[in-house]
Amino acid sequence: MTIASAPTTASSAGHVNQTQPIEIRAFDGPVGAEVLGLDLGKPLSQDDFARIHRAHLDHHVLVFRDQRITPDQQVAFSRRFGPLQIHVLHQFQLPGYPEVLVVSNIVENGQPIGLGDAGHYWHSDLSYKEKPSLGSLLHAQELPSEGGDTLFANMHLAWETLPEHLRSAVQGRSAEHTYLAKYAELQKRSPWRPNLSAEQIAQVKPVVQPIVRTHPETGRRALFVSEHFTTRVIGLPEDESKSLLEEIFAHSVRPEHLYRHQWAEHDMVFWDNRSLMHLAAGTPDHLRRKLYRTTIEGDVPF
Repeated sequence: MTIASAPTTASSAGHVNQTQPIEIRAFDGPVGAEVLGLDLGKPLSQDDFARIHRAHLDHHVLVFRDQRITPDQQVAFSRRFGPLQIHVLHQFQLPGYPEVLVVSNIVENGQPIGLGDAGHYWHSDLSYKEKPSLGSLLHAQELPSEGGDTLFANMHLAWETLPEHLRSAVQGRSAEHTYLAKYAELQKRSPWRPNLSAEQIAQVKPVVQPIVRTHPETGRRALFVSEHFTTRVIGLPEDESKSLLEEIFAHSVRPEHLYRHQWAEHDMVFWDNRSLMHLAAGTPDHLRRKLYRTTIEGDVPF
């Protein structure tokens, strides 16, 4: 669909903000839309912001094309949606920008400049926090000539199509989420995971979240478990918990629930962590990849 430009509006500060000729094109798939004609380096009118907000709720993942913006501008746009969260791996903050996590496989002077294995498992960002992420924004800085795709799974559809025996099994139940669930395993595989300090470990204590959460803005229900961070179903024996979670994970990422994003130069992708899981498809080791991520704090799930 196409959303036409609205009239010029006055901002709350009394300045006149010109709307931009934004076009929003829904993808032919279970999730996602691309945003054309928008320059996030320019002031965004209240009307344009409201339309972007609505499109984000409707499509769950927005692809902003050709965004030649600075980290300051990415942070400023992200903050319009809420407070920003700082990732526990402070080692990979962009210098001068603690809110920006560098996602990269590049090694300089023998040291990784970013988190090279981010997204190795399906997950929703920061589901292991009491207030998980509302959404994340990932801005392409340097892309490989092949690989590097990101996959998104629509967890509203996953819930709506869940077989009845699984629906009955998860109704009213909660599960534990922890950042450390697969950390040691990831450490063994690659150089991207530093040893955590006691202070960092204290920042990521396990939390309990509902298995089915209600979106606080749309009221839609979605599954809220992932293979990366969800460790067990509260109140079930270990074998039953493991079996139930495996069935849910497998169902959630069925092909009909997925969108695969193939990155283009200067793309910025903004997804709703309350509605989706995502996965990094992987990049060949010899090809460089670098992106900047900001993450917006959400609400306590219910």
